[in-house]
Amino acid sequence: MAGDSLDKKDADPSGAKERERKRSRSRSRDRERKGSPGKERKRHRSRERKRSRSRSKSADRDRRQKDKERDKQRDREMDRDRNRKDRDREKDSHRRDKDRSRKTSTSPKSKEIRIKREKDVKREEEEEEDKKKKEKVQPLSLEELLAKKKAEEEAEAKPKFLSKAEREAEAIRRREQETEERRRLLDEERKKRRVFQDIGRKMLEDPQERERRERRERMERENNGMEDDDSRQKIREEKDKGKELQAIKERYLGGIKKRRRTRHLNDRKFVFEWDASEDTSIDYNPLYKEKHQVQLYGRGFIAGIDLKQQKRDQSRFYGDLMEKRRTMEEKEQEELRLKKMRKKEAKQRWDDRHWSQKKLEEMTDRDWRIFREDYSITTKGGKIPNPIRNWKEYTLPPHILEVIDKCGYKEPTPIQRQAIPIGLQNRDIIGVAETGSGKTAAFLIPLLVWITTLPKIDRLEDSDQGPYAVILAPTRELAQQIEEETIKFGKPLGIRTVAVIGGISREDQGFRLRMGCEIVIATPGRLIDVLENRYLVLGRCTYVVLDEADRMIDMGFEPDVQKILEYIPVTNQKPDTDEAEDPEKMLMNFESGKNKYRQTVMFTATMPPAVERLARSYLRRPAVVYIGSAGKPHERVEQKVLLMSEGEKRKKLLDVLARGFEPPIIIFVNQKKGCDVLAKSLEKMGYNACTLHGGKGQEQREFALSNLKAGAKDILVATDVAGRGIDIQDVSMVVNYDMAKNIEDYIHRIGRTGRAGKSGVAVTFLTKEDSSVFYDLKQAILESPVSTCPPELSNHPDAQHKPGTILTKKRREETIFA
Repeated sequence: MAGDSLDKKDADPSGAKERERKRSRSRSRDRERKGSPGKERKRHRSRERKRSRSRSKSADRDRRQKDKERDKQRDREMDRDRNRKDRDREKDSHRRDKDRSRKTSTSPKSKEIRIKREKDVKREEEEEEDKKKKEKVQPLSLEELLAKKKAEEEAEAKPKFLSKAEREAEAIRRREQETEERRRLLDEERKKRRVFQDIGRKMLEDPQERERRERRERMERENNGMEDDDSRQKIREEKDKGKELQAIKERYLGGIKKRRRTRHLNDRKFVFEWDASEDTSIDYNPLYKEKHQVQLYGRGFIAGIDLKQQKRDQSRFYGDLMEKRRTMEEKEQEELRLKKMRKKEAKQRWDDRHWSQKKLEEMTDRDWRIFREDYSITTKGGKIPNPIRNWKEYTLPPHILEVIDKCGYKEPTPIQRQAIPIGLQNRDIIGVAETGSGKTAAFLIPLLVWITTLPKIDRLEDSDQGPYAVILAPTRELAQQIEEETIKFGKPLGIRTVAVIGGISREDQGFRLRMGCEIVIATPGRLIDVLENRYLVLGRCTYVVLDEADRMIDMGFEPDVQKILEYIPVTNQKPDTDEAEDPEKMLMNFESGKNKYRQTVMFTATMPPAVERLARSYLRRPAVVYIGSAGKPHERVEQKVLLMSEGEKRKKLLDVLARGFEPPIIIFVNQKKGCDVLAKSLEKMGYNACTLHGGKGQEQREFALSNLKAGAKDILVATDVAGRGIDIQDVSMVVNYDMAKNIEDYIHRIGRTGRAGKSGVAVTFLTKEDSSVFYDLKQAILESPVSTCPPELSNHPDAQHKPGTILTKKRREETIFA
């Protein structure tokens, strides 16, 4: 035992020294403890400091130890990667050497060298595997793993402060990653674009060019070596053997090699390499070549053969049979019959052509009937002349045609087509046509034709006898509009026109009348005033026009019109006999000059009973021309109806205007005062509005109309003064702010839009007070092809029957027992 303890002391001398040192320290500590309390405190502080230092040192030591271990691990991984790369490099070099040796020569020396190299490589690989086995480390225990994990977590929890160099390196690394990512995206985009371009190029490529390219790619793939060299070598050797065998056969067995035709790129895609001599479908046996065709009578057919072909063969067989049996005379008769039939059919086709494809002299009664139907012309009253097809074909004097062309009338309107020929026969006319249908030219052209036939000296000498023609219009605006048209036609022909209307000085008009004129355009009131004051006489008046006759009668001008017609002499009145309907006698009278019968022309949009009464009194055997149907609203005007109370009208009008509109538009009201109030409120809202009503002076009226026509104003607020005959171009919309008192005025109002072949819109505000017109308005909307009647109006009780009709209740079904 003693020996063992000695051995231990000798084995561990450092442990004894350490124990000795501890004893000395404890003795010194006891000594110090016996000293002063201040020293004790200092000693305690210094002890604490030392402990904290030792703690921090141990933590630093642990950290350094972990860093070292991490560095070692990284070095180990880097060495492993380097070894792997070296091995791969050696393998590649070895493969290259092998390929090179295979390509260069197959001598025995090179084979020996290759074998040696292979052995060296194998030896090296075995040594590397042994090293790996030795390098295998024993797995860590559970305590070591836990300690390692705890140390890693503590290291991660502590903040790591990077130096400037490390930060720069990190920034460089991040930038490299970003640039690498951007480069990768650009490469992918470029690759996609290239693939897309290749696809597009291949689609647009010529088929032959594509075939050539595919062949070239195939050859390149074969040359580049998609397969292994050994397999390629074997294939080549097999091909060579096959060729050699073929050559031996041809040489010794006498086989004749058939030369195949070489096919070029421009040849057809399918080549059938067989001779006509190889065709076995032709049968040279006459029994089979000329088969007897079985003819089955009735509806029988041979099964398994095309039915259509059998029918064709059968019809051909019977046709040939009948041709053989016919005699020459029968053939001639049949040919003659067919020739006559063809001629008759050709004549029928020629006669059935549309009237627009025929000349004027080729027109038949049927063609004229179709012509009138095409233009919705209906006539009655004796023998009516044919209408005008176009200006050039009709026999008008050249100077009249020249004026028509200058005024821009390319094609006649339906009323002009029919009314002008009747007017040139000196017959009385009642023209019922829509507003804006060209009625002014329809009564002016026959008048101008007759006046120009008179000698000019006679016209000048008889100027004190008054005008040749009086044209009556219901309103000043319409009279001025007719005056503009008449001056446009008459001025080039030297025909003077005077307008006699209210609102202008009577003396000025009297002075112009004394100077002499051929045509007077007047309103009934001012014309009576002028006649009574002897400014004008109607001694030679032979042409009377009543334009908008229904409107004149509505305005109460019927007595005035009758009074004016009494001023015209009765000596030139037509006889009320069949002579007034005879076209030849009337035409002779028209050409007789000053002795011409008086001709009365009445134009109206509707035919109320009062107009018919006036026509019966003053017109002799008139020809009546209807265009469309009397009083029918314009087919191109879309009618919209809105039911509301009186207080909602202004708000609704602003809503309609806020939706947008193409100027100009016309807003109709019933009262003069309401007209001015509405126009002022619209001006305040920022709209350009002007007014037109009977309370305005003539100059104010003309100024308002000229502003609207010139485009200075967008909205015209007017009463029914503007409802008849006034032609303002391109009116896009008409608003009936107050509904008209009768349907005729409504029709004339909405006729201000949709003129000269254009479309338009008419918006009407209805209240309970307008119930008397509901029925007629509903009928007018239902007749229009472009309008729809709202259910509020169509289902309204007042719209179900005409006002004034007495409804009788149906009696209930009763059973009567006798």
